[in-house]
Amino acid sequence: MPLAGFSSMLCFNLWLMWNLLTPASCQSLKGPCRLASQIALCNNCRLSSVPRDLPGNIAELQLNNNSIRTLQHKRLSGYPALRILRCAGNLLDTIESDAFLSTRHLESLSLADNNLSKGYSQTGLALRALTKLRTLDLSGNGLTEEKASFVLENLTSLEYLSLSRNVMLRLDTDIFRDLHQLRELNLERNMLFEIDGAFDHLQKLQRLNLAFNSLPCLVNFQLTQLVELNASHNGIELFTSQQDMRETFHLETLDLSDNKLFFFPFLPTHSHIRNLLLSNNRVSFYEHLLDNSSANWDTTVQFFNLNGNASNVTVKLWDESLYGGISTMDHLDLTGNQVIHLPQGFLSKMPSLSRLKLGTNCMESLDLSSGEFPSSLYELDMSNNRLTTLQGNQSTLHKLSNLTHLYLSLNYLQVLPPRLFSALPNIGTVDLSYNRVCICSLENNTTPEYSDCAVWSNIVSLRRLYLAGCSLKHLPSTAFERTSITHLDLSNNPEIIIQQDALAGLGSTLQYLDLGNTGLHNFDFTPFRYLKSLNISSNYIFKLPGSLLKLDLTLLDLRNNRLTTIPTRQANMIAQRVQTLFIGGNPFNCCLLDWYGTFEAANVINIEDWADVTCHYFTPEAYRVELIDGQVCGSSVRGPIGIYTVFLILIVLLVIGSSVIIYYKGYKKGILLGKIKYCTHTHTHTSIMYK
Repeated sequence: MPLAGFSSMLCFNLWLMWNLLTPASCQSLKGPCRLASQIALCNNCRLSSVPRDLPGNIAELQLNNNSIRTLQHKRLSGYPALRILRCAGNLLDTIESDAFLSTRHLESLSLADNNLSKGYSQTGLALRALTKLRTLDLSGNGLTEEKASFVLENLTSLEYLSLSRNVMLRLDTDIFRDLHQLRELNLERNMLFEIDGAFDHLQKLQRLNLAFNSLPCLVNFQLTQLVELNASHNGIELFTSQQDMRETFHLETLDLSDNKLFFFPFLPTHSHIRNLLLSNNRVSFYEHLLDNSSANWDTTVQFFNLNGNASNVTVKLWDESLYGGISTMDHLDLTGNQVIHLPQGFLSKMPSLSRLKLGTNCMESLDLSSGEFPSSLYELDMSNNRLTTLQGNQSTLHKLSNLTHLYLSLNYLQVLPPRLFSALPNIGTVDLSYNRVCICSLENNTTPEYSDCAVWSNIVSLRRLYLAGCSLKHLPSTAFERTSITHLDLSNNPEIIIQQDALAGLGSTLQYLDLGNTGLHNFDFTPFRYLKSLNISSNYIFKLPGSLLKLDLTLLDLRNNRLTTIPTRQANMIAQRVQTLFIGGNPFNCCLLDWYGTFEAANVINIEDWADVTCHYFTPEAYRVELIDGQVCGSSVRGPIGIYTVFLILIVLLVIGSSVIIYYKGYKKGILLGKIKYCTHTHTHTSIMYK
């Protein structure tokens, strides 16, 4: 008996230890939830309340996208080890004030996309029990600033807070007053139009997101501890900081893109800013206006804060001291503004600048050898401006030893030093598309100082070259001699004449070739064994070149050519070698669609434009190939059901009908003639008898 009792107790202890030590993933559940280690996955399970049958040792509970309306203490009390609770996308409008009394160790709580504005008072009381809460997501709950302020009371341990997609209008000093540990705050997509000292108490705040609001300005910026500020997509016309502050600002990234800025932002004097994003504003530099100043021209501008409380700022149209500390700038994006020129000395104040983006502005001149561009420059984007002349002294261009990417497309360039690009030691990408710059022929071995053509040979570092839409007429045989180009775009040059050996030097390096809309009829692709992407769309190709079928392409674009069919052998080779294919816009013959079945059966090739692939019979009307079905044209080809049968039946009926009509008319005429003869004979006979 004692032994039996000992055995029973031993079994009970072993059972208890097993339940405590066994991972949650090894336990089975009766409900719809799944277990992965100590995580209970109950997302999208149509739950109306927190499930009760989960293991008590789970550390994370995911309840996203269910139909839960209330979080109750009795439902959560069984999970005291809970550290993470995710309850986003439910119907929550109430959290009982004692809901978290048994889960005080919660560190991360997601309540996004619910309706907590309705029961915000109870929610606020419930959250105060979570003294270890570090992450809180209240996005999309219809919270006003007053309700949010109540909910956030006494959350002194909070480090990350998201209040995005709510309905807050104005922030004052009280809303975040207890969040002393807050490091990251997301307020995007509210309706904020005013901020009055709301962040003054957040001494540890490093990342602040104010994007997609209605802020008209940001003045007297003095958050020295902030590392990243995103204020994009507002209505900001002016950004100023405290110029007289001696403290060093830690701001590294400032995003003011998609606003209404008229002036370059007035940055802190002592700062470490590295990324300044100002795209899609109205920024311009007005120094050039001073040259035309007169007694009637005011060379100062006054800025007034909308509420009238801040002191007015009066500055000269150009005053470099107001730009603050920009010496650490690495990335400056001024794309989509109204910049006509850069003030003298502006770029020289940024010796560490590596990326300068000035695309879509009003720049009219560019001198790469002016000494303004820092030697650290890696990427320069001047696309979509008004440049007509590109200047550069070959003897000084070597100073731009780090310049690798140069974008000059969509300008009016017609004049430049022919060997400008070969003078840049490490140039790897050049985009000259949609300019009037041709390719120099070096037959006479002489080049002028300035010309309307560029030399591309002997540039060892060049990898990507884009010359689309440059009105090229002739591609000389030595155009790319001794280069290692991998990407070459010659598209949209419909009058270009490409000699067969013009690209011969690129056989071992070329991987991406674009010859779309170049008037191409045929071409030998044999030398380009490493080609991966080929675009020969919008040309005059009636049949595929045999050399094309030997390439192992990831992408082949054959759109808008003159193909009426693809022979079965070629279709098989394409299906085996090509991964992505474009073939729409060709006048395929509906009676010659065996290639379609080949591609469809391959299940490897991806035809991106199936909906645009059509074919024709004997009329201009086009039929979508993927919708065609049936046996037509005397072969196993697919076609519209009965179209030829009906056509043949109509012809047969027409012939038979015509024959019947002709026969009937002949037969009727014979009867009529017989009757006439009979009547004539009878009448004569009667007349004789009468006499």
